[in-house]
Amino acid sequence: MDRILQLEKFLIDTPNDPFLNYALAVEYVALNNDTKAQELFEWLVLNHPNYFATYYHLGKLYERLEKEDEAISIYEKGLEITNSLNEKHAHGELRGAYEELTYL
Repeated sequence: MDRILQLEKFLIDTPNDPFLNYALAVEYVALNNDTKAQELFEWLVLNHPNYFATYYHLGKLYERLEKEDEAISIYEKGLEITNSLNEKHAHGELRGAYEELTYL
């Protein structure tokens, strides 16, 4: 909870910072606060679409919430983004998550 409070303090000065919002979302995932995590991840996709780390975590969150279609869609969007940014490692992770969900 201390990390959440610290991140929220930082966000007062820089509310649009993608890293801080991403870090806060990840903290909410760790606390099983899926609603807050989902809100932040979706905000990141909308406002910082090139912040590619978001796609994997949002996809996994959708999977956990049994929102398979949303997970597939976000993985596909993440694959497009990571390909366009030439982010091979992230692309590979997204590809693995996507294939695990769609081919099993």
